[in-house]
Amino acid sequence: MKWVTREYVHVDRTACPWLIKKFVDPKAEFIFVSVEKIEEVVKAQGAVPFDAPGVKLGHHDGKCSFEAIIEGYKLKDPILHELAKIVHSADTRDTALAPEGIGLSAIMTGARFNLKDDFEAVEKAAYVYDALYSYCKLKLLREKYKKELVKMDQKQQSEFLRRKMKEKQ
Repeated sequence: MKWVTREYVHVDRTACPWLIKKFVDPKAEFIFVSVEKIEEVVKAQGAVPFDAPGVKLGHHDGKCSFEAIIEGYKLKDPILHELAKIVHSADTRDTALAPEGIGLSAIMTGARFNLKDDFEAVEKAAYVYDALYSYCKLKLLREKYKKELVKMDQKQQSEFLRRKMKEKQ
């Protein structure tokens, strides 16, 4: 399936392609155009629009496009919901929700100037979102096993968490 969004990607427009490829449409093809051409691409190519003004998978009710996709496709993974807080924070500058968003915003801002185009930006950003997904998984595991972890030394904690990280959640 084809997906279309605005050119000159930043946080939401690098996070959404990662989310779509990993959890919605593994064979997704992305098109980046000026905002004025989005409707034209939707009609001509049957592309699904996201992170653009007035589209279903865009900003609504204080939520960013990443959150709209999670809701629209009924993705229940609690790790994704934790990651959504970081993406929201970075994209909307609501740093109270997730202070990690400050770092994500800085990384995506700098990346735009180090890469040749939106396609390369999305490709390179995938590593960042994979790492943040792992970070969120670890954060949730630490919360879940808090009582067990306090009884372990650092090495035991590390080994325990490594095993848990490899398990399906």
